[in-house]
Amino acid sequence: MAQFNVPAIVPADPTANVSDLLVDRVSQTPQRALFAVPDGDGWRDISAAQFHAQVIALAKGFAAAGIQPGDKVGFIARTTYDWTLVDFALFFAGAVMVPIYETSSAAQIGWILSDSGAVACITESADHSARLAEVRSDVPLVISVWEMHAGDLDALVAQGAAVTDAEIERRRKIAVGSDIATLIYTSGSTGRPKGCVLTHSNFVELARNSGKALQEVVAEPDASTLLFITTAHVFARFISILNVHAGVKTGHQPDTKQLLPALGSFKPTYLLAVPRVFEKVYNSAEQKAEAGGKGKIFRAAAHTAIEHSRLLQEGARIPLGMRLKFALFDKLVYSKLRTAMGGRVRHAVSGSAPLGPRLGHFFHSLGVVILEGYGLTETTAPATVNLVTKSKIGTVGPVLPGVGVRIADDGEVEVRGINVFKEYWRNPEATAAAFDGEWFRTGDLGEFDQEGFLKITGRKKEIIVTAGGKNVAPAGLEDPIRANPIVGQVVVVGDQKPFISALITLDPEMLPTWLGNNGLPSDMSLEDAAKNDAVRAEVQRAIDVANKGVSRAESIRKFVILPTEWTEASGHLTPKMSIKRNVIMDDFAAQIEELYTVPVNTTSTSIS
Repeated sequence: MAQFNVPAIVPADPTANVSDLLVDRVSQTPQRALFAVPDGDGWRDISAAQFHAQVIALAKGFAAAGIQPGDKVGFIARTTYDWTLVDFALFFAGAVMVPIYETSSAAQIGWILSDSGAVACITESADHSARLAEVRSDVPLVISVWEMHAGDLDALVAQGAAVTDAEIERRRKIAVGSDIATLIYTSGSTGRPKGCVLTHSNFVELARNSGKALQEVVAEPDASTLLFITTAHVFARFISILNVHAGVKTGHQPDTKQLLPALGSFKPTYLLAVPRVFEKVYNSAEQKAEAGGKGKIFRAAAHTAIEHSRLLQEGARIPLGMRLKFALFDKLVYSKLRTAMGGRVRHAVSGSAPLGPRLGHFFHSLGVVILEGYGLTETTAPATVNLVTKSKIGTVGPVLPGVGVRIADDGEVEVRGINVFKEYWRNPEATAAAFDGEWFRTGDLGEFDQEGFLKITGRKKEIIVTAGGKNVAPAGLEDPIRANPIVGQVVVVGDQKPFISALITLDPEMLPTWLGNNGLPSDMSLEDAAKNDAVRAEVQRAIDVANKGVSRAESIRKFVILPTEWTEASGHLTPKMSIKRNVIMDDFAAQIEELYTVPVNTTSTSIS
């Protein structure tokens, strides 16, 4: 059984809670810019001391409104400065936030508020409030609702003017490390969401140790990041708290369509993103080059970048011809992409799904080191992450300080340590099933190399066993197909079937550009595109690339392009854009069955 345990770098403090991280930051660098908010065409800095004062003022408002230490408070909002302000104000008031994705349905909101026992809820907009109103009768414990866009935060601050500093200081010190800090509900890719009880120590100890492990990223005097991933997700939530601890300046951009302009004006030094964002950056650049008649140059530059990075990672000598080509492409291509990302990005932290070596090497040659990591809500986000000093593209890195990871006999990744959650809320059966002693069973399959770098190879419950007995991990086929610019999502199927097939959706953002670049009407509908020969041929090329990486028994023999889009709203994606495989299998059972009703004669046949 492969196992790696890394001792904590920072001694544990069982009395510390999350609010102490802000208090410590203010005492160290009160005037350092901890946040920046949009201001006209630019950004206005907010110092640590200013943020601290705003947090205390809002915490007083919560106290005056009747929120008691230990009370659960729901929160539905996009990724903005106010999100983190509310987060820390609730910590200072002694309350427990229950974050809810801003895209959640009324039924999901009702379930989370009811199951958590929340006594209040904060919404951002009238739309969120309307969804909450639909289920208000189902959550009788919710006494107060405050809407940010209606000015309710300012009203709370005014209401709390008479509350003393001493009362807030008393409240913020009540919780110790073992107490609940937040209740985060899993995104529910299978079944009803479960509430994960994350403690103050989970955040405090992980932040303090990660701050040391990632000091080249977060401890630089000019370190800054622009958050656009939803802060309701543990990944961005943890980074927000880590940034406060480390003194990183944080900006926010909730509208991903405005991401590039925001990057250009904010100029972050590091990014936090999911692989789909890096795929979009790459694919958009490629299609833009194609539209300008420079597609051949871009592809040559990309090939050179990837090979250059591979040689560097292997410690091999870079041939003179490649060095010259690399220097040329740096002027023609790479420098423009760096500028598009703000010109100062040196590192990026990637998680939630496999990135793939191709993108890792490409961005590495741009001068952006993507530090891919691995974790779940139950592990307060990262359990492993590539470090600036110890990194290997194609892996999710070594184990973080204070964490242990082992591979069980059946290949399942198991985690223990400072980051592992306490329990599932009001669900002792699920909690018991999730642990083997102190080890949390992640449900993911993985393997370590000899240097202790972890590679995730699949999801235990998603392994497909064909009728011939072949075990197939879908991710190994799906990830390279999804890298194609016109592919939106892909689900590989074939459990107990004679061969492997795939359901494909098209990317509605990239499709018009690709169609135009290939002499086709750019306004073609998804339904027409799904039947178009050129589109089908492009999808076939993507599948052929994926098939090269597996045996014939594992290869995709047939596929169908669906004339629809899988989104969170359609119920087929989670808020972090992971596919809900079980829902898709149910909703498209007829299409899957059709894939197996006609005999296959070639390696990669497709049907309409």
